[in-house]
Amino acid sequence: MKLLTKKWHIALYGCAGLGLNMLNLIVGSYLCSALLVGGFESNVESWTYANKDLVVAALWAVLVFAIKIFDGIIDIPLSSLTDNLRTKWGRRRPAILIGLVPLLIAYVLFLFPLNNEAGILNTVWFAVLLAIYYAAYTLTMVTYYATFAEIVETESERIFLSNIKSVCDVVYFSLGFALVPAFVSMGINIRYVALIFLPLAATMLIPLFMIKEESTVNGVKRREGYVPEQRVGFVKSLIYSFKNKHFIFWLFTHAILNTGLQLFLGGINEYFSTTGLNMTFVMASSFVPVPLTLILYNKVVKKKGLKFAYQYVILMFALGMSLMFFCRMLDKSIMLPVAILCSIIVSFAIGAFFSVSYTVPSHLAAEENKRSGICASSMYFAVQGLFEGISAGSATGLILVFLKQNDLIQYMTIIVAAFCVIAFIIAFFLPKSIAFIGKDKHRNE
Repeated sequence: MKLLTKKWHIALYGCAGLGLNMLNLIVGSYLCSALLVGGFESNVESWTYANKDLVVAALWAVLVFAIKIFDGIIDIPLSSLTDNLRTKWGRRRPAILIGLVPLLIAYVLFLFPLNNEAGILNTVWFAVLLAIYYAAYTLTMVTYYATFAEIVETESERIFLSNIKSVCDVVYFSLGFALVPAFVSMGINIRYVALIFLPLAATMLIPLFMIKEESTVNGVKRREGYVPEQRVGFVKSLIYSFKNKHFIFWLFTHAILNTGLQLFLGGINEYFSTTGLNMTFVMASSFVPVPLTLILYNKVVKKKGLKFAYQYVILMFALGMSLMFFCRMLDKSIMLPVAILCSIIVSFAIGAFFSVSYTVPSHLAAEENKRSGICASSMYFAVQGLFEGISAGSATGLILVFLKQNDLIQYMTIIVAAFCVIAFIIAFFLPKSIAFIGKDKHRNE
């Protein structure tokens, strides 16, 4: 694969996932919630499809949990597919295109229930579409993320690419959690809002034009000085990923934190509907400062290494979530300013959480690829996706639905803070191969 060497090329490449990430946020944080009225206390007719339940809540909770697990499991064979795809157009571009088309079809169909009743038929219909959507999303994005280990050469370039991607994550989260509620408050139903953002999917055309691969029919051509690349099958690639003990330890830490993060992201609209706070202002305060807080995060990474910086932002997130829980007990005249302060504290973590989830697997995969010639870059992201799927399924399929159906949504942020504290403690034991990523002169220490 031809390397990107110009910074503006790397920056543009880092923007490619913005559109599909935005659609994924809408599906996970809004459309799945819009099938049930539980948890909403205001503007229900716009936040939900039909101002009533369209799925059977208990069955839907189980199916969402199962689909999230399925999403994590299917990451693994799909990653093997993209790592080993042999075509005259290369392996990455065809894999992205194969996933992109069914993704868009499933996204549009998800906006249309089969009927207006909360029955088994609708529940199964939405579950099948969700499974197709997540499988297609996985193939598209795991292929894109795999190129992070291939399309740039150095550790600093991968960190730069990861940071650009995390800034784009901030952009789509700002759109998702500030602009979407603004549209809904104007009386636009969430289904139409979902269609408004559909054209953003065009950003995934960027890698289709920027990736320059030769034919892989006879194997992958390696750069000079690299061990010849070995073609490994699904099982062997999976074994290489799980044999990396440092990577597996990272995954457990990441999964605990991701459970809290996904609970927050999946239930934030219901949470704010019970507080009387303006969600647009509060969420904008969480995301607008992120480019500046990422600069601070990167300075900490360079000085102290990734582990120290990671623990720092975990604590910031836990603090923000805890204060947000207690601010609802304040007088309404000061509730909004305090909530905005809490959101600014949260902003110190949001961008970093996304950046590190790209940096660690791409770094470890690139090191493995250079050392042994084993190409398992997609598999690293796929295995991480498996752990993320389990944690996200637990958060949004079980915990969130339980909180909604039992009128306990107000406790969501304090539960999120508890998961953060657990992740912070586990992170003390991250190995040096991860702890010192990004640290200046860490190889001499």
